[in-house]
This record gives sequence, C-alpha cells and structure tokens, in this order.
Amino acid sequence: MAVDGPVVQVRGEAYREVPPELARFAVTATARDRDREATLTRLAERAAAVRVLLDGSGPVVARRETGDLRVRPETRRSGERVVAWHGSVTTTVTVTDFTALGELMLRLADQDQVEVAGPWWELRPDSPAHREARHAAIGDALLRAREYAEALGARVTALIELADAGPAERPMFARAAFGGAGGGGGAPELELDPQPQTVQAAVQARFTISDPVLG
Repeated sequence: MAVDGPVVQVRGEAYREVPPELARFAVTATARDRDREATLTRLAERAAAVRVLLDGSGPVVARRETGDLRVRPETRRSGERVVAWHGSVTTTVTVTDFTALGELMLRLADQDQVEVAGPWWELRPDSPAHREARHAAIGDALLRAREYAEALGARVTALIELADAGPAERPMFARAAFGGAGGGGGAPELELDPQPQTVQAAVQARFTISDPVLG
C-alpha cells in the first residue's frame, strides 16, 4: 500500500487490575484397601457424598466437572504382589458467589478422605475487562502518535494500520489444600480474599501525519 507523506509508528499499551469473576477449586475423594472391590465401593460412597453436598449448595456452584478417575494397585518393592488398591476421583468446581466459597470448601474438606485444593481466581473468557483493555491500548497508541506529531509541529491525519501485539494473559491464582478428617464438630469459618486479575493489551499502529515544521 503506497502512502503519501510522513508516517509515525507507535505501540499502544494498557494494563489493568480487575476483580476476578470466577473461582475454581478441585475436590478429590480417595480410598485405599487391600481388596479392590472394597476400595471401589468406598470410593463410590465418598464421591457420592461429595456430590450430595454440591447438590445442596444451590446456585453457589455455577459448574462442576468430574475429570480425573484413578484406580491403581500398590505392589511390594520386589515382585508384582498387590498389597493394596488406591482409588481417587477429582471434581473441578466453578463458583461465582465468593461470599460462600470458603464455607463450601471447608464443608467439603470435612468429609472423610477428601482433599480440597484451590481456589484459582479467573475472569470469564468474554469478560468486558478484555475489551476495555484493548480499547485503552488503542487510545494510548493514538495519544502517543499525536504527541510525536505535535513535537514535530504536525498533526495526525489518518490511520494506516492497526495490529494486535498483546502478550498472552496469565490469570493469577492462589492455592491452598485441605484434607478431610471426617467426623469433627463442624467446619470453622474461612474468609478468602479474591486476588485481582491482570489484564493487558497492546497494539501496533501506523498513522500518517501532516508535513512537519522543522525550521
């Protein structure tokens, strides 16, 4: 594309910290026994107890996914003789109501042979924060172009090219682990502080400017 007149090329950037919109955590039920059938039975019972508790949490849980089921034998160091069977099943839970998050995690961790890990704070893929950062990056590019043009006694006249140059966004997370002991006199209260999420955007832009005044 042929361009008449001087051109200025700039990079526009935007950086924001915004509150998270989602929290995810993992719930893992485990079982161990010398007998394989007994291990599977206990694992199924504990997984069902987790499911019942999640069913009773109402709208607090926005989504849940069971994604990791493992059953493996434990053998002696020498030979293949099986001395025990281990089983585990993990469910990933997504929550949007952070006020009930700590209580839910501790209630799950209070179950027999259940481990809870998380939370991981995130933004929704279609969060307005991403669009706002991109708009801010474009505004920054235009501002820089105008500043360069003004320094030359010129003005921005047209946009030639605009391209995304933003880095991959990396959600921040916090991790904690809770092991269920079962029984107990009720889970204590736990308040969790959501971590702000970093949103970044960057663009490369080329503008034509009027003839500079260099005298």
